[in-house]
Amino acid sequence: MNTTVAGAPHPYITALLGGCEPAREKLAWLAERRAAALERANALTVPTTRDEEWRFTDITPLTRVPLRAAVPGPRPQAGDIERFAVAEAGIRLTFVDGAFAPELSEYAQLPHGVVVASLAAGLGSHGALIERHLARHARFEQDVFAALNTAHLRDGALIWVAKNGRCPAPIHVLHLATQDGVATYPRCLVVAEAGAELTLIEDYASLAPGPYLTDAVAEIAVGERARVRHVRLQREAGAAFHIAACAVALSRDGSYSSHAVTLGARISRHNLSVRQEGEGAEARLEGLTLISGRQLADTHTALEHGRPNGRSRQLHKCVVGGAAHAVFSGKIMVAPGAQLTNSAQESRNLLLSDKAHVDTKPQLEIFADDVKCAHGATVGQLEAEPLFYLRSRGLPEQGARNLLTYAFAAEIVDRIPVPSLVTQLRESVLAETGSAE
Repeated sequence: MNTTVAGAPHPYITALLGGCEPAREKLAWLAERRAAALERANALTVPTTRDEEWRFTDITPLTRVPLRAAVPGPRPQAGDIERFAVAEAGIRLTFVDGAFAPELSEYAQLPHGVVVASLAAGLGSHGALIERHLARHARFEQDVFAALNTAHLRDGALIWVAKNGRCPAPIHVLHLATQDGVATYPRCLVVAEAGAELTLIEDYASLAPGPYLTDAVAEIAVGERARVRHVRLQREAGAAFHIAACAVALSRDGSYSSHAVTLGARISRHNLSVRQEGEGAEARLEGLTLISGRQLADTHTALEHGRPNGRSRQLHKCVVGGAAHAVFSGKIMVAPGAQLTNSAQESRNLLLSDKAHVDTKPQLEIFADDVKCAHGATVGQLEAEPLFYLRSRGLPEQGARNLLTYAFAAEIVDRIPVPSLVTQLRESVLAETGSAE
């Protein structure tokens, strides 16, 4: 197997693989997976708008930024990250520029059968569990950024809840960027065994003005009758680049809900893949993109119903101001034999200026005959009738516009199952819409 970096077809890939030496882990299986990812990264190239899956998203600005590996440096103080705290979270794992920071993490007494730790620490005590799932759900064969992340895999977050266990409070995984001009590769592995229940907050924030690259991968395995609630918040610096993949595997009667909010980054891309592997599984995906200026935010989702009686609901909203560009591509796939699938998808998009731009592409691929599936998309500006109503009640025009924009976005925010985070996000939405007063 070729594990050198010299053959990368794109010089940018060569640069990102700098310092990613062939794997020499003590664990043979981990070395093999890193080596396979390194080989694929060498064989792949940077996606362009000529690639169908990237045709709306030009990442040329990213390829013009020289990036280096993050190096150990001064860590932020506890007071520097107070504004990112989540009051309800029972435990927080903090990663600074991709490295675990135990001194900035918070620990609480966890029930028996619940493990929240760094991946590096978990390999010693839960190696067999990690081996079954790590780099097994997020495929990197055709995804150069997932391959880069796996090739660089050293550490990450491990969350495991045993059979019929329950984590009583949300778990906060905070990824914090503090260095400009670096590339980091956050990783998160979540395993909920049969009947387990947990809430995860996956949070990307910054103390650096940018530019830098966050290349993140999360894998979530939901066991039979297990329930996972996943809140994902991307609030990186305005000059940053953020590319992420999340792969979810749903077992029989498992339940997964996603609440993804995109606020930051110059260019961001989130690939969310949910695969129904057992009968009766359920997925609910809700997303909000709120951008302005010259930001570009791309959300790609794939819901694969592979077994009968699957259910899924998806609502994604984009609020786009300035000269920003939002992309939503959502695919629902119903495999042969996945009868009695019930799935619906909706993309709703609000343009706040004449220069704002949205590309939306809902898709259905159905290979079973006894199903109920629907999708739809709307793109437009604020409607005249509710504006007229609010102005007739004494609100100035800009205040009426701000109020309606806030209400449009708040439908997603208010359903996040973490009250203090809802409050934080409401303030962000109000600030963005200009109605903070």
